[in-house]
Amino acid sequence: MKLRIAIVGYGNLGRGVECAVNAAEDMELVALFTRRDPKTIKTASGVPVFSVVDAIAKKDDIDVLILCGGSANDLPEQTPFFADHFNVIDSFDTHAKIPEHFENVDKKSRTAKKIAVISCGWDPGMFSINRLYGQAILPDGRDYTFWGKGVSQGHSDAIRRIDGVLDARQYTIPVENALLRVRGGENPELTTREKHTRECFVVAKEGADLKKIENEIVTMPNYFADYDTTVHFITKEELERDHTGIPHGGRVFRCGKTNGGKNSHIIEYSLKLDSNPEFTASVLVASARAAARMNAEGLCGAKTIFDIPPSYLHPASGEELRKTLL
Repeated sequence: MKLRIAIVGYGNLGRGVECAVNAAEDMELVALFTRRDPKTIKTASGVPVFSVVDAIAKKDDIDVLILCGGSANDLPEQTPFFADHFNVIDSFDTHAKIPEHFENVDKKSRTAKKIAVISCGWDPGMFSINRLYGQAILPDGRDYTFWGKGVSQGHSDAIRRIDGVLDARQYTIPVENALLRVRGGENPELTTREKHTRECFVVAKEGADLKKIENEIVTMPNYFADYDTTVHFITKEELERDHTGIPHGGRVFRCGKTNGGKNSHIIEYSLKLDSNPEFTASVLVASARAAARMNAEGLCGAKTIFDIPPSYLHPASGEELRKTLL
């Protein structure tokens, strides 16, 4: 029997989840829930569209609900709310607030005896796993994470939430010299500001206070305050012409030593993504498979990618995985 998946939200991430679910042979997309008028939504797959207020009434027809809202305002409210009724998956990516978000969601999902996998994606997510493996294998070492160059969905969404902003794209750019020093085995001590810069392209509403918008961006805690940030104000036409793609990527390094420092080792994991939301969506969908399996075994509560057995992410059985991948 196929897993019945539903989506909340139909932006870039929601469309990516739709694509990934429809490509999975062990899943079917049964519903899309939106805060907009359902009649205005045309889906690529033709999945039925309902108002988000109707979601709970349909919970018996859904195995896993994938939440595709933003981390700044949507997920802190939506994930605990829906975790009280569904197995849920989210991509909450405000790293500093993950422990607080986890606690809020854990209370609800344990009461409901459901699984809630939070902070799925590639960072947090796949990069987090590689940092964990690196530290476990090379305890005498240092981590380095570089993001980009690429569009950050979460940071772009945070800018769009600012009063006076019509639309925005934010690019995270690694400092090339810092990356080369790490790859070369120098093990440098690097501040947040020394590793990345941030470049923002903003379409402001007519009459908006541009200086106020720029100041709100560059001083925003957890997003821009710790980085050298450049803000460009452009027209809607320029944004649509030059910034329609959503590429991203990055690298995780673990540089460590063994045998009392006699031998050096570098672990490097890299991603180069044509579509940040489609790749993130693919991680969410794999995590939905794992959530359903864990809940079927009687597990409940909030989980992260650290808590999921790798084999639960894959559609194949353990026997098949041992035969073909181990």
